[in-house]
Amino acid sequence: MTTSLANALITAGMTPVEAARKSTLFDRCEASLDKTAAAPASQSIRHYVPGRVEFLGKHTDYAGGRSLLCTVERGICLVARPRTDAQINIAALDLDATASFTLSPELEATRGDWSNYPMTVARRLARNFPPTQKIENQKSKIKNSTLLGADIALASDLPPAAGLSSSSAFIIAVFLALRDVNNLTEHPAYQQNIRSIEDLSGYLGCNENGQTFGSLPGDKGVGTFGGSQDHTAILCCKPNHLSQYAFCPVRYEATVPWPKNTVLAIGVSGIIAEKTGAAMELYNSASKRTRAIVDTWNNSTGRSDPTVAAALASSQNVPHDLRRILANHPLRLTDRLDQFQTESETIIPGSVQAIREGGGKNLTKLGELIDLSQKNAEKLLLNQVPETIALCRIAREEGAHAASAFGAGFGGAVWALIDESKSEPFLVTWANRYHQQFPSHSHHSNFLLTRPGPAAQKL
Repeated sequence: MTTSLANALITAGMTPVEAARKSTLFDRCEASLDKTAAAPASQSIRHYVPGRVEFLGKHTDYAGGRSLLCTVERGICLVARPRTDAQINIAALDLDATASFTLSPELEATRGDWSNYPMTVARRLARNFPPTQKIENQKSKIKNSTLLGADIALASDLPPAAGLSSSSAFIIAVFLALRDVNNLTEHPAYQQNIRSIEDLSGYLGCNENGQTFGSLPGDKGVGTFGGSQDHTAILCCKPNHLSQYAFCPVRYEATVPWPKNTVLAIGVSGIIAEKTGAAMELYNSASKRTRAIVDTWNNSTGRSDPTVAAALASSQNVPHDLRRILANHPLRLTDRLDQFQTESETIIPGSVQAIREGGGKNLTKLGELIDLSQKNAEKLLLNQVPETIALCRIAREEGAHAASAFGAGFGGAVWALIDESKSEPFLVTWANRYHQQFPSHSHHSNFLLTRPGPAAQKL
């Protein structure tokens, strides 16, 4: 089992060392289910779901903009075994925690607890895909009149609440398991609304933010007002490449090969990037400012543009007119507009061109563009903290071609693009200098190396 899973991940584009690590995690999950699940190992459903890096695209997705994305070679390994009733039992092995609930449209999630995520998925799934006699159980081929639950175990080597999208990976992993147990790809509502992997990314983003997707009604999300960037990266990105997508709806735009002889260093600040409580309000503030731009524009013009990107695309004169309309708004909406437009329309296309052209001169240009992205996050988006600002500065001083904070902000992590030949000493120096400046974070920060890995895989 261990060898076959590792080989499957290597075939998908993962390095052998990381594939071996994942197969060990799958073994832990199988061992856990051997003790608790009624179904045998022969009925196991296995999914690997990675974390992601937002190379560029700071808070652009829900505004209809574009992002440049890749996955990391760290992620969640989940094993599920089908049940004959609607009960869901989940063992989160890294947390040494369990949760049990019923797959029901009336399920009430527990806010503020890790179980909020799988319960939110289960509730939305039960509401969007009610039982139908046209659905057959994937294993037995017996037509079901009820949705079936599962016994689930999961283990992860993805740092939690670090900005690497562990929460979105969790949501995706649970949904994929329950989808497979119930053969939902044959459900009429699924076939009508989810016709591609990009559609699935958009739908799972709506699981998180609670919005309606197509004809699938919205419901309580997890409380954040984000988009589907994380889900798109996790489901769609290719190993050893950066993928460019636009959003609202999800649209593939381009793929660019990873810069030769470089790797990603990730510096996790130790400031938790959790989207709960006060952190959720900070995260949502950026989204609310974007919504305020659209509302102000539509109210002033009589239009009904759904996103900032749609408004900007409606006419050549919009950028000038929109800035005039927003000029005196108390929420500094012109700053948010400038950050969005520069990130989506200038920095990302310019960075893709620099990477494609290659060479030292173009890596210098890439670094300058990403420096501008980081500066705009600090001064205009207002989602940076001293720790992430310092991690970017130190990385650049130590020779990184480029460095940027990513994710929701207000903590989390920074990536640095570095020469592979210098990666180990760079990582040590980066961590040491950061800990000298912020000694209180020395026990909570994390520094690691990764390459762009494969997207989510059923194994």
